[in-house]
Amino acid sequence: MIQWLRTNDVLGTANRGDPAESGLCTLCRADCKGKCETWLSSLRGRKMLYPRDFGAVTAGSANTCAVGVNYNALRIQGYNYGAFGVAQGLSHSPDECIFPNVNIETEFGCDVKTKARVPLMTGALGSTFIAAKYWGSFAMGAALVGFPIVVGENVVGIDQEADIKNGKISKSPELDRRVDTFLRYFDGEYGAIIVQMNVEDTRNGVAEYIIDKYGDKAIIELKWGQGAKDIGGEIQVTNLDYALFLKERGYLVDPDPTHPEVQEAFKHGAVQSFARHSRLGYTNLDNVDAVRADFMKEVEYLRKLGFKRVTLKTGSYGMEALAMAVKFATEARMDLLTIDGSGGGTGMSPWNMMGQWGVPSIFLHAKAYEYASIVAAKEGRVVDLAFAGGLAREDHIFKALALGAPFTKLVCMGRALMIPGFLGSNIQGVLYPELCGVVHGNWDSLPQTVAQFGRMPEEIFAGYYDLEKKIGADEMKNIPFGAIAIWTLADKLAAGLQQLLAGARKFSVSEISRHDLFSANRETEQETKIPFLTEVLDNAARRILEA
Repeated sequence: MIQWLRTNDVLGTANRGDPAESGLCTLCRADCKGKCETWLSSLRGRKMLYPRDFGAVTAGSANTCAVGVNYNALRIQGYNYGAFGVAQGLSHSPDECIFPNVNIETEFGCDVKTKARVPLMTGALGSTFIAAKYWGSFAMGAALVGFPIVVGENVVGIDQEADIKNGKISKSPELDRRVDTFLRYFDGEYGAIIVQMNVEDTRNGVAEYIIDKYGDKAIIELKWGQGAKDIGGEIQVTNLDYALFLKERGYLVDPDPTHPEVQEAFKHGAVQSFARHSRLGYTNLDNVDAVRADFMKEVEYLRKLGFKRVTLKTGSYGMEALAMAVKFATEARMDLLTIDGSGGGTGMSPWNMMGQWGVPSIFLHAKAYEYASIVAAKEGRVVDLAFAGGLAREDHIFKALALGAPFTKLVCMGRALMIPGFLGSNIQGVLYPELCGVVHGNWDSLPQTVAQFGRMPEEIFAGYYDLEKKIGADEMKNIPFGAIAIWTLADKLAAGLQQLLAGARKFSVSEISRHDLFSANRETEQETKIPFLTEVLDNAARRILEA
């Protein structure tokens, strides 16, 4: 098993727990006091692209090539001449071919295009309580930056205030809050609100409710699965009455709260919580053709309801399911297919299932490119792709986009885009304790990891004044600190991606290609078909030498 380093002396970062390939701790806490790279980048922004203590240090790369097949075993190619994708109106001079001029805007969609200022989107933030608590930060941050955010499954089903009768929602305050919070700062051009549906959401009439209330302001997403687990979504509740409510709503609740012996065990503390599970889809189908027919019928129904944009999220099931997703989503003229590999994160999943099931991200993503190429050659087009599963840094964004180029338009990040929401909320809870119940702060005082930068948000967040310039000083009082932290982290990721693209001589993200990568070991070369580093352009080198 590969062991990732817990500290980075050059950046001054450290993981509280065991780090995953993403650089995030395997267990990421909302009350964490620091200071992994993503956590610290949410405060200091693009400063975290560089070694610390400038003027007092020199820094040298460890230059290690990761063992095994993983994203860290891909390396980014640089070139010493040329410039591609330079924006119209700019020259190819060194004065204008600078990294701030790299265009990292992207778009996805079949008949209707959706734009994003950065090639990012969130993972599905659904019925887990942590997603609900910090939604204001997540949604406002996404809207202000201009990237898509996904309302995950079961939001309606667990809402005790939702009114559901005969399979039709007439009221859903929590779903309304999720959508309205994003739309408050959505500029109408960049970003999107995507509402995901599973089996229970379909039964509860989520699609009908969304189209009736929000029309084409929202994108609807069908869900086949995710990388974290191969069963439906779960939450954990510690209230017996709430568990009974969820059981009555039609969910699988484990242990069954209606059983007298379970209620007695709960009364005496032997049972302290209940897990609510969603159902598996397509259990009544037994072949590929049946799945295709049912899927096409479902997409057609959503189109007839009035949805102009429909997307699909699939998990790390294996090659057959991946091929089905790519092929069927293309045939249905869907707008985006998000492919989530094992190695991603979640609010709650069976732990050993997370660790042992499914296809790790890089293998799945490499095959996704291969299958998309086959479909594109046959059909003349292929559905736009987003890659997900344990991605957190700007180099991850570059590598994922390049590995799937030209089909991959976005990188989907789950926990990495949640961390700034937690961090900003904790800071706001200390500085404005009267709002603590609103912003869900977890600290009594600022830890030294934060206080070293100041005591006011203007001092702590490197992106504060950039955001103020966008929305005005008066509006800043309405922005949760978690959203400011998301803005700050997104600025660091954007600047880092621009630098990597400039080094590859690509001045538009749409110019990125698989030629901008090489493999650092033979195993990764074999699985990804990305050539080994000393073989890339070796023929061109020999032509120069032999000329």
